[in-house]
Amino acid sequence: MHLFSRPVRLPKLLYDYYERSLGKSLDLATVPRHIGVMVDGNRRWAKQFNAPTGQGHQAGADKILEFLGWCQDLGIKVVTLYMLSTDNMSRSPEELDELMGIIANTLDLLDADADISVHAMGAPELLPDYLSDRLSTLTTRVPAKERIHVNLAIGYGGRREIVDAVRELLHDADAAGRTMVEVADNLTVDDISRFLYTRGQPDPDLVIRTSGEQRLSGFLMWQSAYSEFYFCEALWPAFRRIDFLRALRDYAGRSRRFGS
Repeated sequence: MHLFSRPVRLPKLLYDYYERSLGKSLDLATVPRHIGVMVDGNRRWAKQFNAPTGQGHQAGADKILEFLGWCQDLGIKVVTLYMLSTDNMSRSPEELDELMGIIANTLDLLDADADISVHAMGAPELLPDYLSDRLSTLTTRVPAKERIHVNLAIGYGGRREIVDAVRELLHDADAAGRTMVEVADNLTVDDISRFLYTRGQPDPDLVIRTSGEQRLSGFLMWQSAYSEFYFCEALWPAFRRIDFLRALRDYAGRSRRFGS
C-alpha cells in the first residue's frame, strides 16, 4: 500500500499541541518492531537553501541521531537505515570523501550511546579503510542494556545482498560435502534467508521513504516482501517527529494480510 504524505506547516503552538495529541493517541502496542528508513533528500534539501551539498549530508546525519531518539522513546527495537547505496558510489570523489567523513563522525556519536547496538550491512571493500575499520569496531561492541538495534546499510545494494547470500550458501554447502544438485533440489526460502545481512532478525514491518520518491531502489528487496510502505514528501533533514507519528498512525490502521 502506498501513502504519499505532504508536510503541513503549522504555527509552533498548534504544531506542539498537535504533536502531543498525536503521540498520546498512538497505541504503543501497534508500533512496528522493525522499521526500515530510506533517508533520502539530503542534496535536494541543501539545494533549497543554496547551501553546499555537504551541509545537506550533515543535516541528514544529525536527523538520524534525532530519529533514533524518537524510536527509543517509542520502544521500537530494530531500525535499518539506508545511508549509502552501491549506486551512490558513482558520485564525485569530492562529495564521497566528505560524505564518508560525515558517516564516520556519525558512527562515533552512535558509539557514545551505550544503549545502541550496531550491525553493518553492505560491501566493506567499497568503503575507505578508516570507515570500514570503524564500522567493524562498532559492530563488535555489545551494549550492557540494549534499547535499540541499528542496521547501517552503507555501501549496500539489495541485489548484491541476495547474490552474497546465495554465494555464501553455496560455499557452506560445499564445505559440508553437499553436491550442487542436492542444494538445488532442496533449496527453500529459509535457506537463503539464513545468509542475508539481516539473518536472525525480524523482517521490517514498515519501510519509510522520505523525499517524495515512491520506489525501493534496491532497499531490503528480500526482507520487505510483506512490509508496509509509507512515502513522505518531506526531505530527510526536514523530517519531523510529527511526520514519523503520522507514519506510525497510518501503519496502525492497516490490516496486514501477509499474502493471504
